[in-house]
Amino acid sequence: MTAWHTLLFYSVVIALGSYVGGLLPRLITMTHTRTQMAMSTVSGLMLGVAFYHLLPHSLGEFGPQYSIDDVVWWLMIGLVSMLLLLRLFHFHQHDFSVAADHAHCDHHDHLHAPQQTSQHVSHFSWAGIALGLSVHTIVDGIALAAVVLAAQTSATHAAWVGLGVFIAIFLHKPLDAISIATLTRAAGLSRQKQHLINMGFALMCPLGAVLFYLGFTTFDGLSSAWLGGTLAFAAGAFICIALSDLMPEVHFHSHDKLKLSLAFVVGIVIAYSITFIEPAGLH
Repeated sequence: MTAWHTLLFYSVVIALGSYVGGLLPRLITMTHTRTQMAMSTVSGLMLGVAFYHLLPHSLGEFGPQYSIDDVVWWLMIGLVSMLLLLRLFHFHQHDFSVAADHAHCDHHDHLHAPQQTSQHVSHFSWAGIALGLSVHTIVDGIALAAVVLAAQTSATHAAWVGLGVFIAIFLHKPLDAISIATLTRAAGLSRQKQHLINMGFALMCPLGAVLFYLGFTTFDGLSSAWLGGTLAFAAGAFICIALSDLMPEVHFHSHDKLKLSLAFVVGIVIAYSITFIEPAGLH
């Protein structure tokens, strides 16, 4: 399987996962505890992918003529950029459980999606969140393409290249899609508009991945340092999402501390374990 075929396969699976995630609010009810467990696992997974996959790939692409300082600069740019994006659009409303499931956790006072959906949601609210998440998911697509390209530049064409990044994105996108679907439904949009918005969002990650891949392979003059910088930038974005977005949501909950902590550790362990599946030359 070539790098291009691997990227297309990952993109299609991520798009389908995101699309199905957008349909879930009409099919099942996510309980509060299950949602928090999923968020804890995904946050650990994204953090592990940043340190065990994206950063090592970045260091390999920069080469000996560059120092660790170059990697750190790109990492900080990615982290700060994602933090500013989070603050600008204030997206990632990740609690989709029903109000009844919150009866045992009245002590936390941050805003949840069920509380939002009990009130009118303006078009500006859902559109702003959808825009912010779309920019974020395009960055995810770029990260996926960059890690696959890193394998291609190192002449590694084995299966499962970029598996860690793929799994982190695949598990995270349905949560984002549910956020958009919940708010568009609360805003009173028609089912057809909700369907189109969900479909459009599902295509954002593949769009970012394909455009970056084609753009990088078209401009042969681009050095591998640009690819290394992109990977470090993506690592910073993943770290920001894991620690400043997903983890604070879970941290507000004083209940189920042990289960949520274990789920977080499980996510990190999964990310590290994937390094044994990917080609050894990438680490």
